[in-house]
Amino acid sequence: MTAVPNPTATLRAATAADAPVIAELVRELAEYEREPQAATARAEDFARALGPGTGIGCVLAEVAGDDGVEVAGMALWYTTFSTWQGRQGMWLEDLYVRPAHRRAGIGSAFFAELGRICAQRGFGRLEFSVLDWNTPAHAFYRALGAAPQEGWTVWRVDGDRLAALPEATSS
Repeated sequence: MTAVPNPTATLRAATAADAPVIAELVRELAEYEREPQAATARAEDFARALGPGTGIGCVLAEVAGDDGVEVAGMALWYTTFSTWQGRQGMWLEDLYVRPAHRRAGIGSAFFAELGRICAQRGFGRLEFSVLDWNTPAHAFYRALGAAPQEGWTVWRVDGDRLAALPEATSS
């Protein structure tokens, strides 16, 4: 457990039992990112994903309040591999702090914890994507020492096109 600047907040590794709140946080993030319809994952999906040997991890921030302990945010990640480094890395898929808990040091604490995990496991990179329009996030990540990767664009095949990919490439 890692203490964050707010003395009532702690970080802990999520387990499959946390799947319902993770699904809730992902839906909130999708709303913030203006794509609520895109978040179709269910709690069962996260419970399965957080099982042993999946290479997927999630850190939750919890804050004690008048109504008990509340989950204030999450950092969900998975392992990658760099052929250039010959080492595993970490891809931060989602970092989300609920609005009521922003600017309390939780985002910085998440990155400190992810950095600790990377160092402990010998990972060579911590990577993530940021929406072009999310300038507050850009400023936050730059302040941590992160930099955008110039010259790289993320590409994706999903949905029906992913299902059709074997047929599309068989000619």
